[in-house]
Amino acid sequence: SVSLLLDCGWKTMGDIKILPILSATLLVACLLQACFMTGVHCDGTPAASATADGDLGTDKAASTLSYDGFSAEEKKALEQGGQKQEFQAEVGRLMDIIINSLYSKKEIFLRELISNASDALDKIRFLSLTDPKVLGEGDQSKLEIHIEADKEAGTITITDTGIGMTRDDLMNNLGTIAKSGTSSFLEKMAKEGDMNLIGQFGVGFYSVYLVADSVTVVTKHNDDDQHVWVSQADASFTVAKDPRGNTLGRGTKITMKVKEDATEFLEEDQLRTLIKRYSEFINFPIYLQTTKTEEVEVPDEDAEKKDEEKKEEEKKEEKKDEDDVDVSDVEEEDESKDDKDKPKTKKVKKTSKEWELVNDTKAIWVRSPSDVKDEEYNNFFKSLTKEFDDPLDKIHFTAEGEIQFRSILFIPKKAPSDLFDKLQTKQNNLRLYVRRVFISDEFDDLMPRYLSFIRGVVDSEDLPLNVSREMLQQSRVLKVIKKKLVSKALDMMKKLSEAEENAIEAEEEEDKEEEDKAKAEAAGKEEKDKEEDKEEEEEEGESDGEEAIKKYKDFHESFGKAIKLGIIEDTKNRKKLAKLLRFESTRTKDGETVSLSRYVKRMKEGQKHIYYIAGDSKKDLEASPFLEKLKKRGYEVIFMTDPIDEYAVQHMDEYEDHKLMNAAKEDLKFGDKEEKKEKKRREKAKENLKDLIEWYKKLLGEKVEKLVISNRLTTSPMAVVTGTYGYTANMERLMKAQALNDPSRYSFMASKKTVEINPYHPVIIELNKKAKDSPEDDETKDLANMLYDSALITAGFDIDDQSAFQTRMLKMLKAGLKIDEDAKVEEEPEDEGEEEEEEKKESEEKKDEL
Repeated sequence: SVSLLLDCGWKTMGDIKILPILSATLLVACLLQACFMTGVHCDGTPAASATADGDLGTDKAASTLSYDGFSAEEKKALEQGGQKQEFQAEVGRLMDIIINSLYSKKEIFLRELISNASDALDKIRFLSLTDPKVLGEGDQSKLEIHIEADKEAGTITITDTGIGMTRDDLMNNLGTIAKSGTSSFLEKMAKEGDMNLIGQFGVGFYSVYLVADSVTVVTKHNDDDQHVWVSQADASFTVAKDPRGNTLGRGTKITMKVKEDATEFLEEDQLRTLIKRYSEFINFPIYLQTTKTEEVEVPDEDAEKKDEEKKEEEKKEEKKDEDDVDVSDVEEEDESKDDKDKPKTKKVKKTSKEWELVNDTKAIWVRSPSDVKDEEYNNFFKSLTKEFDDPLDKIHFTAEGEIQFRSILFIPKKAPSDLFDKLQTKQNNLRLYVRRVFISDEFDDLMPRYLSFIRGVVDSEDLPLNVSREMLQQSRVLKVIKKKLVSKALDMMKKLSEAEENAIEAEEEEDKEEEDKAKAEAAGKEEKDKEEDKEEEEEEGESDGEEAIKKYKDFHESFGKAIKLGIIEDTKNRKKLAKLLRFESTRTKDGETVSLSRYVKRMKEGQKHIYYIAGDSKKDLEASPFLEKLKKRGYEVIFMTDPIDEYAVQHMDEYEDHKLMNAAKEDLKFGDKEEKKEKKRREKAKENLKDLIEWYKKLLGEKVEKLVISNRLTTSPMAVVTGTYGYTANMERLMKAQALNDPSRYSFMASKKTVEINPYHPVIIELNKKAKDSPEDDETKDLANMLYDSALITAGFDIDDQSAFQTRMLKMLKAGLKIDEDAKVEEEPEDEGEEEEEEKKESEEKKDEL
């Protein structure tokens, strides 16, 4: 129709182009039709509306209804004739969702109920600040939580002396799902004070149905009589005045009839474990009723009857023997009478019930760090980690900003044996609390893997938890917390590192002063007295310094690998972590290490790079030919003997503008004035050995990429190095040693080898002569191959053809011992006497068998 209209328009109007006009008209018509079908007038007001009020946790809930395709009169008739209905909640269905879907673990019920009890106690304590009389007197004034389990009755009872509930509170808070008394209390008291209460969702109470078939709540409020609330997780509940009167005084008592599949929660040990796990740091004391069995002495009636019978018989016998009296007999009789006069008892087992305080550990993180003693920190660490040693170090802080939280982080004294075995699993080194209620200790991203050894707690007042309080709802919040925790953990380690560095510098200064004193004699008595005072101060400083050095040494021995893992994974904090590294070097004594900062400070004048070499041990690396020129120049070389060292250093191009240079790779540079002079000398030597280099390269073939004149050798004739971006011998060894290694994965990184020769070594000079005189001589080739193989072994590489190497070695041994090359191995001589003896033995054995 549109196309037809447009066609007619063009034909009737001639040259007047009315297409734009028709398009605009059509658009307006479409808009008007859309407004009519959606029930919206052109003036923006609703065409018709109706409201329905419900009472499911809110006072009023309004909704707008729309009528599609009705005229104004029809709409009016519908509004007048319609009947308003209240929305009905399917309570049974909602309870089923809460019971089976909201919580992941049944044990959560105890945490929720204790949290509710804590809120009730907090409320009455808050009110008592303005009116102390609300607490009452005697036991009623004690703010406590009591938990008991009755195996015979199959019930668990939780009692608190909190604020309690009136009848209306029971109806509103327990009778309306998701209606929180805590939330209402917070709204009421928001202007009067800062209340940090836990149960703000209003569904925590219903977690009882995870383990219970029925629940009975007895409660007493100061402003009302004692009432009872009973329900069985269906759509109904009963509220009545307690016919027993006021038995609680004040507070709430919740009794749960435990399901058959939840009887494990009736065990004392299980309840104790759950209380310590989830509610250990609640502000109020939590008492658990425990049963104890002990042996006690009670009167033995049967034994007393027998004693009376014996006494009568003894009296009869005494009358007969009255004439025969002896002093010793009298004494014995007196002693026996004393024994008889003692009451006869027997031991029986007696069962008694006692209230045991479970949450005896206090939440010290809520206190100011200046108010907490070291002993308290140590005890808290031991209770948190179940370890026997004190922590190596700690940091206690409060984070403010987008998310506010308190935290205490500890560095253990020793690394756990499975520290690196659980890197791929969820970490449980940190415990997350919300208002001192335990939430979780299993996180994927609260702390990076390399800091999984850090132990501690994080407690926040306003974390965005889901309704079950088991998970954080926003990953962004976790990132904020993680950033702060990592920063504080690294600050703690930085202080340990700086303390060690300062102590070492102080020791070096003292050594210099002692040398100066040895050279110059003391002048005057006054100066001696001053020196004595100074020595006393230095002794105190020495003890602190030694402790700081030992402390960081213990830390690095335990967690050095973890720090190096952080160098690989944490790009943002790589510079901070690099300052924590420690290595042995050519200048360190046995047991000593050096940091990169100290290495840079004591670099020789003109040195521009940081030199290192990786290998098995310091002893092996000290003898490496790669270090010859570096030692000659007096440059310090770092020894990396930990398998992870070379992995980590690959992610560090430089440190404080000094490039890290591997002494085992080609293109070794010194960057000093001497290097330019040496380069000219190498060019001249290269020209002199041009024929040897060509002949040698042809002999080795594809085994090596190139032969060059070395700038690192002084006493060795040859060295084999790798490319700048390839694996060193140490790295190849580590890759091959992996249990599940795939050779194809590292073969492309095993770069071609470069042979460096020392043009001034007599072996190279003599080999150059032989190569010129007899290049095809087998002996010359064998010598050249032997030299290459020995260089491979020294560098740490494997020999490709070991059988050929063995053949060449034997040939050299024969030549050295002047043995003919064609000399054959003699056959083993036969001893006729031994053969005869063996024949005799065999014949004798046959005779014995016959």
